[in-house]
Amino acid sequence: MESKQYVEDIDFQKYWLILKRRWLPATMVFLLSIGVAVGVAYTRQPIYEAGGKLLLQKKNKTSALVTKAGEKIGELDSLNAFINTPLDTEAQVITSLPLIQKTIERLNLKTENGSPIKPENLLGRLTVKGLKGTDVMTVSVKSQKPKEAAAIVNKLMEVYLENNIQTNRSEAVAARKFIERQLPKTESTVRQAEAALRRFKEENNIVAIEEEAKSAVQAMAELDSKLSQTKSNLEDATARSIAIQNQLNLNENEAVALNSLSQSRAVQQILVDIEQIEAQLTVQRTRYQEEHPIIQNLKRREDAQKSLLQERISKVLGTGEILPTENLQIGDLKESMTKDLVKAEVERLGFVRQAAYLERAKLAYQQRANLLPRLQEGLRDFERQLGAAQSTYEILLRNYQDVRIAENQNVGNADILARALVPEDPVSPKKKLILGGGIIAGSLLYIIVAFVLDLMDPSIKTAKEVRQLFRYTWLGMIPNLRKKGLLSRRKSDGDIPQLPVRDAPHAIVSEAYRMLEANLKFLSPDKMLKVIVVTSSVSREGKSTVSANLAAAMAQLGRKVLLIDADMRHPIQHHIWDLANAMGLSEVIVNHAEFKDAVREVTDNLDVLPSGAIPPNSLALLNSKRMAFLVDDFAKTYDFVIFDTPPLVLTADAITLGKMTDGILLVSRPGVIDRVSASASNEFLVRSGQQVLGLVVNGVRIENEPDSYFHHAKIYYKGEEISGKLKQDNRIKNLSKF
Repeated sequence: MESKQYVEDIDFQKYWLILKRRWLPATMVFLLSIGVAVGVAYTRQPIYEAGGKLLLQKKNKTSALVTKAGEKIGELDSLNAFINTPLDTEAQVITSLPLIQKTIERLNLKTENGSPIKPENLLGRLTVKGLKGTDVMTVSVKSQKPKEAAAIVNKLMEVYLENNIQTNRSEAVAARKFIERQLPKTESTVRQAEAALRRFKEENNIVAIEEEAKSAVQAMAELDSKLSQTKSNLEDATARSIAIQNQLNLNENEAVALNSLSQSRAVQQILVDIEQIEAQLTVQRTRYQEEHPIIQNLKRREDAQKSLLQERISKVLGTGEILPTENLQIGDLKESMTKDLVKAEVERLGFVRQAAYLERAKLAYQQRANLLPRLQEGLRDFERQLGAAQSTYEILLRNYQDVRIAENQNVGNADILARALVPEDPVSPKKKLILGGGIIAGSLLYIIVAFVLDLMDPSIKTAKEVRQLFRYTWLGMIPNLRKKGLLSRRKSDGDIPQLPVRDAPHAIVSEAYRMLEANLKFLSPDKMLKVIVVTSSVSREGKSTVSANLAAAMAQLGRKVLLIDADMRHPIQHHIWDLANAMGLSEVIVNHAEFKDAVREVTDNLDVLPSGAIPPNSLALLNSKRMAFLVDDFAKTYDFVIFDTPPLVLTADAITLGKMTDGILLVSRPGVIDRVSASASNEFLVRSGQQVLGLVVNGVRIENEPDSYFHHAKIYYKGEEISGKLKQDNRIKNLSKF
């Protein structure tokens, strides 16, 4: 299912009509607004404005040239550079109460009664702002006295410069005092860092740790080379020693001992003596028995020599080891080999000790090398602490000298770029601007008043709105051509409606009634309308005027028409036709008079039956059988019968008669009918089941209906209407609204 889109167009014509309808009160408000603007523009005293300019520098150039600390003292900067600027901060400084009060005191500014002016009063006339894209700030003051305005600006700028210098000095003093408090603490920190570094070097035997690390690596490389060579020599000496031991069938201890004994003359002498005794013993045994004293004496001498030999061996070897005497005597070859074995063994032992020493030296270097990174890290920590303390101390010491110099400087961040001159022309009141503002304000008030009054007015304003509200068949639109002027007024209820169909047959309004008659004629082609009821929602909508002129238009076409005034509460048809109302419809219904005696012929083919005497209960008469009989009789006698009835929302007369007739013709007038009454009458018609023939919009103003065809009709009938007016009575000038 497709969704419908409702587009609400902006009806500019409707808005323009609202402005036209409410032109009188809106114009009064507009003129009042302009009058107020004129009064303000020409009654206010002239105001003069004097202005000066200050040049602000982010850094104090003079201080920056003298000292580095001066670069920061008095520097203009903002905490939030994205929102505000240093100029905003300085503007607040200039407008601060202390500076304003000091300016007032120096100029001795007083009010008219002689009392010093309040700072708030001066602040209200003071304007301080920065020029966009520059470092220039403008200071301006408004006053009724031009000389006073210039004096205030110049004095305020001077006071600000003094305050700026004093502020910079105070910053330097504060910086000096801070540094004086920090210098002893920083110096103590430096000394503590130096002592800690010295203790660390002493405890870890550090002189030059970088060079020590390099030399340790080089030494370990050399030790590795020497250790490799020593191990190679050790293997060679061990191989030679093993080979000689195998040849001599001696181990290394025996070979060493034998070599030592062969070198001892005392041992060798005893060995010679023992050999001689053994030789004698061998000879004597050939001669004597073992028990022979000579043999026994030789044995005792042999044993004594052997015992002495063992003692000397022990002395030579330093041990109590007993060696066989047969090995103590060796040949030259064996002696040479024994010496080689001893030499090889000595070399082997030397290489073993050398290798062990090299291993211990390498291990010591390795342990030191492994410790060096941690020592180096600790050393860097101590050096870093010392460097930071020394750097802080040097900065504080240097800045201390700088701030002492900056403290004695007499400079600031601002200079007077242009002093204020005495203004010659006032800046306010700006008459053209005020008058223009008054016109604009008046125009806005004109629109607001017009729309507010239109919203407060519940009446329906245009024929278009009437047709949209009732949604009945539109049968005719009766224009109101009377001009609206400043002195024009609405007709009261006692005014008599006019008959333009009779008095101005060539007027546009007359043709409108004829158009209505034609639309009624062709409304029901199958059944000709005979009897209709003309009514409206409320009074003063022109139902009586429409009834009378419609009847006249039908009579002019040759149809026999009866116009009945059925409004027995406020009858008016007898006034329209200038008739007596002594006898009429009420008398005919109650049979107090005959119809032929009560009816009056006003023009050719047109009879009018006045209402007659006002009864106590008109609804009872209209709802009677006698009335129904009369309606049928009127329909047989006349070609067309029109009942002029009271309004729908006030009485039930029209609804009662509507059931007896062919239908109801509803008259509505813009500007009189309101939405509540229209809704009520519409609901009454629906509930009662009335046959509503159609809608006639009466009293339509052509200028309020831009979509009306009367714009063209007015041009078409213009010539004939002028000639017709010259021939008609003066009553044509005031055409009816009813």
